[in-house]
Amino acid sequence: MQFNPLQGENPANQFFLLAGPCVVESESLCLEVAEKVMKVTERLQIPYVFKASYRKANRSSIHSFTGIGDEKALEVLAKVREQLGIPVVTDIHAAHEAAMAAPYVDVLQIPAFLCRQTDILQAAAATGKWVNIKKGQFLAPASMRFAVEKVRESGNPNVMVTDRGSMFGYGDLVVDFRGVPEMQAFGTPVVVDITHSLQQPNQGSVTGGRPEMIGTIAKAAIAVGANGLFLETHPNPAHALSDGANMLHLSKFEGLMEQLTRIRQAII
Repeated sequence: MQFNPLQGENPANQFFLLAGPCVVESESLCLEVAEKVMKVTERLQIPYVFKASYRKANRSSIHSFTGIGDEKALEVLAKVREQLGIPVVTDIHAAHEAAMAAPYVDVLQIPAFLCRQTDILQAAAATGKWVNIKKGQFLAPASMRFAVEKVRESGNPNVMVTDRGSMFGYGDLVVDFRGVPEMQAFGTPVVVDITHSLQQPNQGSVTGGRPEMIGTIAKAAIAVGANGLFLETHPNPAHALSDGANMLHLSKFEGLMEQLTRIRQAII
């Protein structure tokens, strides 16, 4: 399995997509989401990477769901990868997790809060996998150059950056779309996370969100030339075990991708 957002087959010159549930809740959920998303992306010629966290290390409450077990969840990701023949991305939370997760996936993702952690970036780079670094909510886009350099100077040129919004006060996030071309200037693909960027943190014991604005952020991201999109989707966000407040309902996925494809065709 190979993932190359710059040189892979993409005859339609589409944006690429990282999408799936927030966390591995079960094998059946992951396969259901992956199959439905894949059906749409194949028709629209959107290069697709399945996304799910094998464990959620950063939750608002100690009582929040974190996962079904690392090994079990990674095996689910491997099954999606092998059964459907699509690349997979998952996030890691400590340096030692890079080597553990790498055999199961094609892209290792560095969470926004950890984007400056040198040892994690170096460990991810050492696997030879693509590394997707999420921009910290506290960082200017230009400052992500240093995170990118840590991966490249560790011997791995396969790095991309994802903007998931910037803190706007204590309880909201905004997306500064000037950051897309600013980070593309590093020579890396730039992804916009269209679901986490709509989170509303610090809402008590859980994080809130504004999923009704997903389409707005997505259309703007494509219009300004983002290379890819990241989104979390679920057949029943109200009952999702993590981040349900800002997920895209799976039933709305196809219509949104059709709209974004038309915008992409208009600007290329």
